[in-house]
Amino acid sequence: MMIVGPITPGQVSFFLGIFPVISAWIYAEYLEYKKKSLASKTRQSDVNLVEIRNDVVNEDDKAVLLEAEGLQPASPKARTSTSSLSPILKFLMMDETFLVENRLTLRAISEVGILLAYYYICDRTDVFASSKKTYNRDLFLFLYFLLIIVSAITSFKIHHDKSPFSGKSILYLNRHQTEEWKGWMQVLFLMYHYFAATEIYNAIRIFIAAYVWMTGFGNFSYYYVRKDFSLGRFAQMMWRLNFLVFFCCVVLNNSYMLYYICPMHTLFTLMVYGALGILNKYNENGLVIAVKIVACFLVVIVVWEVPGVFELLWAPFTFFLGYTDPAKPNLPRMHEWHFRSGLDRYIWIIGMIYAYYHPTVERWMEKLEETEVKRRVSIKMAVATIALMMGFFWFEYIYKLDKITYNKYHPYTSWMPITVYLCLRNVTQSFRSYTLTLFAWLGKITLETYISQIHIWLRSGVPDGQPKMLLSLIPDYLLLNFLLTTSIYVAISYRLFDLTNILKSAFVPAKDDKRLINNLITAVAISAILYSLSFISLRIPQMLV
Repeated sequence: MMIVGPITPGQVSFFLGIFPVISAWIYAEYLEYKKKSLASKTRQSDVNLVEIRNDVVNEDDKAVLLEAEGLQPASPKARTSTSSLSPILKFLMMDETFLVENRLTLRAISEVGILLAYYYICDRTDVFASSKKTYNRDLFLFLYFLLIIVSAITSFKIHHDKSPFSGKSILYLNRHQTEEWKGWMQVLFLMYHYFAATEIYNAIRIFIAAYVWMTGFGNFSYYYVRKDFSLGRFAQMMWRLNFLVFFCCVVLNNSYMLYYICPMHTLFTLMVYGALGILNKYNENGLVIAVKIVACFLVVIVVWEVPGVFELLWAPFTFFLGYTDPAKPNLPRMHEWHFRSGLDRYIWIIGMIYAYYHPTVERWMEKLEETEVKRRVSIKMAVATIALMMGFFWFEYIYKLDKITYNKYHPYTSWMPITVYLCLRNVTQSFRSYTLTLFAWLGKITLETYISQIHIWLRSGVPDGQPKMLLSLIPDYLLLNFLLTTSIYVAISYRLFDLTNILKSAFVPAKDDKRLINNLITAVAISAILYSLSFISLRIPQMLV
């Protein structure tokens, strides 16, 4: 097996960390099996005792009964000897009670480690073959519309959820609808990469803008309504956005900016959090919200529109956000961050504005549904007509531009198609209550499918490389290979979504800041020790040469 790229201290430290965890998990599974086996023997022994009605219990049965009590040590002093130790020490000492109690957490960590090893094998070794991307519009459209038809037949659902504002089933921009929206966009986004469908580049820019719009909309809605600016909630959001990408960067020796969606959403989430978190007790005042939104616009204008400010502000973070594409080594290190963040620099604020007026629009829609039929139909037709006209002019005069020219207009016009979609998708009560749950399911795992595609669906082959090739598990069979790799890829993405949430619950408590900070300090200390050991172990052979 040939490995592409150098072995780094980060990769070695990951191996040093994951190997003991996998060993502890296997041991914990053995202990759990032994516990259940002994419990089963105990129950059988009890049945036999009842049948013979014998009050005499021999010494062997006593031993079995004692062992079945959760594998506890015989001595009470022994049971309490390790209770005061920290979890890390219990882990290092392989405390059996601790391992059994945390068996599911150990399993989740082990699964993540095994899946990341699969990432590495697929992308950085010659174990599996590669194939070239090919684009055929007929095949592209066939596969996408086939998915829509199958989804409509198998997962069509009508929702009757009540609004948290009015208590009625208005369903304007409901959660099911936004998840479905993310799902069908993500499918096109992924197919665009897989088939190199460059002719829909401008549409992909709109999809990414829609994701960023949802970041502004969703975070504003949460913080404005829940008023929860706690450290735990913030840490959980950062975990959700960056857990998987962090370990991908370590294991695959990639820059953070290769997965540009993650730093973009992290930045705009931070900006929404900051905008609403500062003087948050005044958020009920509409004038204060207006001032905050204007301030957001001013910050964006100064940072991205005034020459030189972006470079000055972000220069200290070059080590973190810098990126060099091996195929374009002459571009500045911060070019990618400037380009990606700049394309969608305003749309998150538009999402905040829409979120602020969401209850008002919902009340209008509630009143509209109660008016007479003729007037209701007339107003809805007028809204749909205006939306279609806006969409037509945007399509004719903006969307059809070449991609270089389009990118110049995109930051100022991306709100138009998003608004058109929102108007048409919510124009009637029945239409906004319908969703295709298959797309909604895919919409929940967009982050995992975005990250995973680069390594186990496509292939870059080198650190920081763009995925120009396809992973080929069945060489020379394009569609069969597409079927197999897609099935594995989606299954792994969904499992990683679950594992991220399982480990978030284990390590990022929502309402225990002391434990959260302790976990953070412990993680940093362990990482520093493992990295130091790895660095030294890699340097020693070089020094001996």
